Amino acid sequence: MKNYDVIIVGAGAAGLMCAIEAGKRGRAVLVIDHAEKAGKKILISGGGRCNFTNLHTEPTNYICNNSRFAISALSRYTPYDFLALVEKHAIAWEERNHGELFCVESAGQIVAMLLAECESAGVSLQLNCTIQAVSKNDQFQLETERGMFRADSLVIASGSRSIPKMGATGFGHQIANQFGLNVTELKAGLVPFRLTGGEQERLRALAGISLDVSVSCNGHSFREQMLFTHRGISGPAVLQVSSYWGEGDTVSIDLLPGTDGFSWLSRMREERPGAALRTVLAERLPKRLVQYLCESLIRDQTLRRLSDTEIETVEESLHNWQLKPAGTEGYRTAEVTVGGVDSNELSSKTMESKKVEGLYFIGEVVDVTGHLGGFNFQWAWASGYAAGQFV
Repeated sequence: MKNYDVIIVGAGAAGLMCAIEAGKRGRAVLVIDHAEKAGKKILISGGGRCNFTNLHTEPTNYICNNSRFAISALSRYTPYDFLALVEKHAIAWEERNHGELFCVESAGQIVAMLLAECESAGVSLQLNCTIQAVSKNDQFQLETERGMFRADSLVIASGSRSIPKMGATGFGHQIANQFGLNVTELKAGLVPFRLTGGEQERLRALAGISLDVSVSCNGHSFREQMLFTHRGISGPAVLQVSSYWGEGDTVSIDLLPGTDGFSWLSRMREERPGAALRTVLAERLPKRLVQYLCESLIRDQTLRRLSDTEIETVEESLHNWQLKPAGTEGYRTAEVTVGGVDSNELSSKTMESKKVEGLYFIGEVVDVTGHLGGFNFQWAWASGYAAGQFV
């Protein structure tokens, strides 16, 4: 049986960051993961370039039952703190839209950086190691296929259910339940929508079309690109709003965000009265989409025949197109899991369970879910850093 001060379950972003910080404090740290390599989710993120943080990180970029929970950790470890670590390792980076930071070369550089920091801090790593049972008496005891391990502190950084083909499981939530902690309702987040029946058949002809839209659901709106797929709709705007969508909800799509449709069409009616509505719309929207709209939502006619009331109706159809998804693509393609270990069960300062001394939860396993664009990585770094100061 091997003894450590700290055992961290999960060699992902949060787990490795926690290990680095605990190791710097002279703690004997072991990181265990059932995967064959560390940082598998990091490696596929950002199209292989890793969107490792966002300069505009604020608590409002996160979904949590306790809206103030993430403030403490995020304020103590900022995007600039992680950027300093990236620059220390001479990793070239670039800023893209909305403050998103990416590696210029490869996400593998972030994993290599974290592993180098772990080595420097004396962290031990046990990969390809499945945990069979966890218990606690005076210490935490982990039974694994590689033997028995014990530690005073146990950190669960095992992620959540998103992308099971990458090895994602509900292990962390099972441990929370085992030790009497509440887990909030779970669902796939940052995930495409599926359509079914006639709606899917009609929209399938639009597959491949991408355009700038604003998508809204349950009081939350996001303006970015939307992509039509063979199964439904996707793209950043859709992924963002999916985290706020519930079964049976309708989403509203503004096809002309920021445009006064009534004024524009009224002006076109005066300047080009003989033009067909279809022709004018195709100057702002993809032709295949206009064809669908004219067949399903809008009556095509020459502009001179449009009354003000009819223009208002067209404008409403373009600014408030209602779609009712049959569901999402689920955890199979979801970038995150919404929900997790109840934040009210944890200390926002240390990430330690209020019920079980020495038991910590960090990263995606916790009920803190970021928007698209590097925010979930920043939560991983911040929560891992926070726990690392106390384990």
